[in-house]
Amino acid sequence: MMRKLTLVGFDADDTLWHNERFFQLTQNRFAELLADYAEPGHLSARLLAAERRNIGRYGYGIKGFTLSMIETAIEVTEDRVPARIIRQLIGAGQDMLAHPIELLPHARATVEAVTETHRVVLITKGDLLDQERKLAQSGLGDLFDGVEIVSEKTQAVYQEIFARHGAGAAQAMMVGNSMRSDVVPAIEAGGWGVHVPHDLQWDLEHAEAPEQAPRYRSIGDLGALPGLVARIEAG
Repeated sequence: MMRKLTLVGFDADDTLWHNERFFQLTQNRFAELLADYAEPGHLSARLLAAERRNIGRYGYGIKGFTLSMIETAIEVTEDRVPARIIRQLIGAGQDMLAHPIELLPHARATVEAVTETHRVVLITKGDLLDQERKLAQSGLGDLFDGVEIVSEKTQAVYQEIFARHGAGAAQAMMVGNSMRSDVVPAIEAGGWGVHVPHDLQWDLEHAEAPEQAPRYRSIGDLGALPGLVARIEAG
């Protein structure tokens, strides 16, 4: 009997381990450093606009975020930002790059459970060195049959990964906290998309839930994933 699933893909940041909260803490520090030049709401909007512009230049991750903070600081101060603030922003980015990894609840147990029945692949986007560091520190690296660090998560990217690591999109599932990056494009590729909500979400990762898609599912936390996989196989 043909299996309904041969491959399960996992997102990394804010699916398996904490990530966005460190960005928000650093953004709060950014607002404190520039409090004499702009209101927090204005700074937040300017920083988000810079991040949106710079994705195509720097990609996703801490390094691009740090450069966007520096760019925004220069803009809102009209080129008058003190060097000491630039130095502190660079230091904040370096602190983020050195921060220990903290796994989310059920992360290890769930990946271990799914590996007993299916091939599992980590599919994440961002800076190559930083994502490799986080995976190594997580202690989960040996559980994955493959690791894909991509510049963007699109329908075409998922189709290629699902075909290379499994039996194609029709028998693949992607699990993650981002509707925009993890769920919607995986479903568009022909696979299952499973949303695992996280309390914090970057504004640029927002997308509407594909409620009418037959292969869309949402679970409260990672601990519910093995049961969902079993139900899909049994159905």
